[in-house]
Amino acid sequence: MREAILTAAESLFSTHGFNAVSIRDIADEAGANPGSLTYHFKSKDGLLLEIYRRHCGPINRRRSELLAAARRVRDLQDRLEAIVRAYVLPAFSSGSDLAGGGARFTRLRAILSAEGNEVVDRIIAQTFDDTSHAFIDAIHDSLPHLPRTEIVWRSHFLLGALYYALVTPERVSRLSRGRADGTDAPEAIEQLVRATVAALQAPPVDRPEPLRKQTAKA
Repeated sequence: MREAILTAAESLFSTHGFNAVSIRDIADEAGANPGSLTYHFKSKDGLLLEIYRRHCGPINRRRSELLAAARRVRDLQDRLEAIVRAYVLPAFSSGSDLAGGGARFTRLRAILSAEGNEVVDRIIAQTFDDTSHAFIDAIHDSLPHLPRTEIVWRSHFLLGALYYALVTPERVSRLSRGRADGTDAPEAIEQLVRATVAALQAPPVDRPEPLRKQTAKA
C-alpha cells in the first residue's frame, strides 16, 4: 500500500502539480483510504518529501561521484566539460521512473518548481542545494575570472534546459522536421553539455557603474 500511494501521488503531482492534488485524490488513485496516507507519510508534505528522497538520493550520489572524478582533470577546458557532464548525465541515466530518473519525475520537478509553493521550495532546497553548491563551486574553480553570481545564473539556465530536454523531446523532432531525434539521450547530453560549456565561458555581463559614482563624475 505504501508503494501504491507513492506511485499514485507521483503520477498525480506530475500531471496536476502539488497544489491542485488533495489527499483524497491520492487515496482514490491508489485504491486506499485517506487514513493510510497519513499513517505512512503523516501529510501530503511528507509524501512529497519521500518521493524526492527516493529519486534524489541516487541521482545526488551519482553526481557527487562523477564530480569528484571531474575535479581531478588537470586541463581546465576538459575539467569544465567533465563537471557539466557530471551534472547532466545522471538525469538521463535512468530510463525508468525509479532511482533518480525518468520522465515522470522530471516532469514533476519542472511543474512543482514553477508553482511557487513554499513547502515545495523548501523540499527542493533541502534535497538539492548542497549538491548544487558543490557544482557551482567546482565551475568557479575552473572559471575563477567570473563572479560566482554569473555562474549561479548560468547554472540556473542549465537546469531549465535539462528539464525541457527531458520533458518535451518531441519538440526537437518536430522543429528539425524529423532530422533530429529528441529522444536520443546521448545526442541530447552532448548538445546540452556543449551549449552549457559555451555559455559558462561567455564574458561576464557588463554592468553600468553605480548611480552614485556616475553622479560624482558628473
